[in-house]
Amino acid sequence: MSHLIAPSILSADFANLQRDIEMINESQADWFHVDIMDGMFVPNISFGFPVIKAIKKHAKKPLDVHLMIVDPDRYLQNFKDAGADILTVHLEACPHLHRTVQAIKGIGMKAGVAINPHTPAGLLSEIIEDLDLVLIMSVNPGFGGQKFIERTYQKITALAEIIKSSKSKALIEIDGGVDMKNYKKLIDTGANALVAGNTVFSSNNPSQTIADLKKI
Repeated sequence: MSHLIAPSILSADFANLQRDIEMINESQADWFHVDIMDGMFVPNISFGFPVIKAIKKHAKKPLDVHLMIVDPDRYLQNFKDAGADILTVHLEACPHLHRTVQAIKGIGMKAGVAINPHTPAGLLSEIIEDLDLVLIMSVNPGFGGQKFIERTYQKITALAEIIKSSKSKALIEIDGGVDMKNYKKLIDTGANALVAGNTVFSSNNPSQTIADLKKI
């Protein structure tokens, strides 16, 4: 399977959001990555259900929604209704993670779990068979444009081994600091999907940058 590219809407031009959505629609991107931040789990606030619904109205590709919020269980149905296709919650925010994952899948979405840079991949071993996606944060969550954390490669290797030994079908997605210098090494190490925000939207030709990120 070719690797997937998920441009992060958080880095788009919100004064021209429909234009940027249509660019992604026409590009070689696979998903729209939508970051939801509540100002509590992470020190930043992004956007809520009205913006997700507006994106969904124009998007022709799946919405990969990443929840950086406390108590996500309260809002699972709301995210489904707003248009999320893949819903990823943080291990660090879910005391009853298995129940949360089953609830996401039970209402018809694919379920992902994200882990922060300090969280060992091994903590997912008990739930990996239930997951469609693991999102490895390669920066500390909350803000775009941060420096990539080099230990991410070791975490990918460890997670890939857990997935292989459990016969899980979970994809490995990387979020944070993905650029033209490191994307190939991430794929070679075992990543299946890459979130790209500033790298795409700060480019003079975002569509071409997405095409370049798809190249092996």
